[in-house]
Amino acid sequence: MKKIILACSAGMSTSILVSKMKKEAEARSLEINIEAIPESTIREELASINDAVIAILLGPQVRTRKNAVTEIAAPYGIPVDVIDTMAYGRGNGPAVLDQALKMAGES
Repeated sequence: MKKIILACSAGMSTSILVSKMKKEAEARSLEINIEAIPESTIREELASINDAVIAILLGPQVRTRKNAVTEIAAPYGIPVDVIDTMAYGRGNGPAVLDQALKMAGES
């Protein structure tokens, strides 16, 4: 199954957004696992997953970690970006789902 990872400081602030993204994915009949994790666990997460991660989105509060996370994700061929600040602030799950799908070349 395909997977989208949202990462923030503790994996908490993105959890509401994950719920909205899952609801939108279900409405579109997309089979995608969407998960919120702490940014500090990305390396371990990628080393242990069985799903095909298609995108990693960082919460705006950890935007300074983008280069480091991009280096971690590069061997897996996973694109990394920061969640659009407006979409994040508004909890716009459909927009963030679209951002992830576009990053993965699936939109």
